[in-house]
Amino acid sequence: MQEKNSLSLSVQYPDPRLKDVITRPKVRRWVQAALFAPAELTIRFVDAAEGQVLNRDYRHKDYATNVLTFAYSEDTDGPVQADIILCTDVLEQEAKEQKKSLEAHCAHLIVHGVLHAQGYDHMDEEEAEEMEGIETEIVQKLGFPNPYQAA
Repeated sequence: MQEKNSLSLSVQYPDPRLKDVITRPKVRRWVQAALFAPAELTIRFVDAAEGQVLNRDYRHKDYATNVLTFAYSEDTDGPVQADIILCTDVLEQEAKEQKKSLEAHCAHLIVHGVLHAQGYDHMDEEEAEEMEGIETEIVQKLGFPNPYQAA
């Protein structure tokens, strides 16, 4: 069994719609599955308005997106530090459009955000293939289907 890395985790629900479905214990399990190093993370579930402001102000894209990762420390000497923002409205819409369970889609995007916090990216084809492969392996180990296969 894989050894668990040290994790300080804050889960925030300013948009409370998913609080009873995407619970703190589930979030912790999904985050832990994607950690390759000790980490201090905040996972925050927001509505479309807050998601749009954050995406506009920090990425200069004026729309709400599914997940935003703000990585503060990718230093190998200390814990990974990041805020991972998930937009409830976008999560629900995408899950419906992709015919996936909300839980499976959310688990995938949390894994995706945690990998970004650890320095993974998908800016070019090679990076994207590597990151998607790691995501798929983790998500499937968590008991969910391959997130990149159509339902």
